[in-house]
Amino acid sequence: MIELDFVLQKGCQKRCPLTCVDLKCLRTPKKLNFLFHTFSLVESQFCVLYLFHMRFIAFDLETTGTVAGVDQIVEIGAVRFINGEPEAVFSTLIDPLRPIPPGASAVNGISDAMVRGKPLIQTLLEPFAEFCGEDPLVAHNSSFDAQFLTADIKKHELPAPRGIILDTLPMARKVFPGLANYKLGTLVQHLKIPAGEFHRAEEDATYCGRLFLEMLKRISINGQAPGIENLVALTGKPTVRFPQIERKPKQLDLLSLF
Repeated sequence: MIELDFVLQKGCQKRCPLTCVDLKCLRTPKKLNFLFHTFSLVESQFCVLYLFHMRFIAFDLETTGTVAGVDQIVEIGAVRFINGEPEAVFSTLIDPLRPIPPGASAVNGISDAMVRGKPLIQTLLEPFAEFCGEDPLVAHNSSFDAQFLTADIKKHELPAPRGIILDTLPMARKVFPGLANYKLGTLVQHLKIPAGEFHRAEEDATYCGRLFLEMLKRISINGQAPGIENLVALTGKPTVRFPQIERKPKQLDLLSLF
């Protein structure tokens, strides 16, 4: 059993609590729809022709430090965008089972009290993978977030999202040359994207998704968004995906049978 902080329910933009979610339910599409209902938003300036069929997941993490495999994830935020607007959200704090260093709390505002009793990462990786499916994934400085998730995916031998990972940081350097820096906050301010809090996973994921949409608007040709291979080329990196781990059966200790 796990407990997510909230998802956005259909027709509702409020945070709706989810409690006692059985992981087995997530393997049933009908029940999965209950967990991750979608909501409709009126058309906005982003819903132009070339975005009508654009679908991707923007995601972000907050952690106890900067070293994957040593430091731990304390928050996951992921936002599914369809037609230029957020369509569903996966957001939860995570108990790292260790104190959060003061330096990390100073950045993200997440305290030990906030994560105490929250789900463990090994209970969240599978529903996170279900939420993302095969959709393209976008993150700002994605190598940081991907390294942390990859470390836990390998450690616990659990499913991972299957989509290609696109890094908005090197993309932004090419699309918006000449800025003082390419921090997410700087880009959000430059593009006048409505913003509030930074350094929380869901909020930063939303900003990243909006940034990605702004870049798509600028690099589309004749109303046609670039293909995924062109977007990968714009990052200047090879194609990146999460590893797909096949869980190994545990070997029985023969001595334990006697």
